[in-house]
Amino acid sequence: MAHPLEEIIASADTAIVREDFDTLLEFYSEDAVLVIKPGMSVTGKASIRKAFERIAEYFHHSVQVQQAGMVVLESGDTALVLAKTVVSASNLPAVTRNATYVFRRESGGRWRCAIDNSYGHELLAGRGPTA
Repeated sequence: MAHPLEEIIASADTAIVREDFDTLLEFYSEDAVLVIKPGMSVTGKASIRKAFERIAEYFHHSVQVQQAGMVVLESGDTALVLAKTVVSASNLPAVTRNATYVFRRESGGRWRCAIDNSYGHELLAGRGPTA
């Protein structure tokens, strides 16, 4: 059986493609972080909405997102999702990203995305070792 988060992420992907940002924001926690690109992220639903609006414009309202594989690691009210996310647009050939998402289950049982990082470990590129 698929984990419920797989369906939630598929629904969020559909909302991105349709540019249904009202629906999309329901998937995020109030304090969520969205990685726009390495070195640039935003926090909070209002900023996330603006970011998705700008992304849609940049990609000529043609963004396509789908998952090509996913693993969910759950512990209590927290889940880490590792995914192969395929992103394309009319001005972007299909690229596959090794995405990482963090979800929290709220008191009512609903999962919300707290960290949306479609770039995964790519964020480490160009950084030296840390102590």
